[in-house]
Amino acid sequence: MSKTALEAFDRILVLAPHTDDGELGCGATIHKLIQLGKEVHYVAFSTCEESVPEGFPKDILAHEVKAATARLGIRPEHLHILNYPVRHFPAHRQEILEDMVALNRKWKPDLVFCPSDFDVHQDHQTICSEAKRAFKNTSLLGYEFIWNNYKFATQCFIELSEANIEKKVEAMECYKSQSKRLYAKDKLIRGVANYRGLQVQVEYAEAFEVIRWIVR
Repeated sequence: MSKTALEAFDRILVLAPHTDDGELGCGATIHKLIQLGKEVHYVAFSTCEESVPEGFPKDILAHEVKAATARLGIRPEHLHILNYPVRHFPAHRQEILEDMVALNRKWKPDLVFCPSDFDVHQDHQTICSEAKRAFKNTSLLGYEFIWNNYKFATQCFIELSEANIEKKVEAMECYKSQSKRLYAKDKLIRGVANYRGLQVQVEYAEAFEVIRWIVR
């Protein structure tokens, strides 16, 4: 059996500005990578305590991200939760960069996922710009948020299975505190995956911006 392009990578790092961003942007791809036996680390830079809906404990998202990433197959010791204040990442740019540099030295990932260059959210922009500085010698893919992107460069498509999509849906269902948000719905998740798949003549796919691609 021929190898897939993803099999060239051994250690993958997912940079999520907020809990649930990584699942939304590349959750099905995360599951596929873990199915391939890859080591996937996930870093959430904020648990968004200031934005938790009324009626939920302030730390609810820390618990929900643990459940969600477990559904995707990420090992508990590979989940890392930081606590930068939501919507204020630009004021903490240097500290975020230093965290990323430390992560790069510790894990030496050969593939990193982060928000796209086209993402207009200030926290997402900060994570993307600092990732480009911290991971200069690493392949870097930008994931998609259709509600944050005025445009998006669909330069990379990763084909996915029904099982990959189902796990992404299950992961998002772990976020009970976010259940009113349209992006967390099964219908939208499958619709976007179907649309991206149609563009490359497969049933399901996730699309990415190629920020840096290193061939060795």
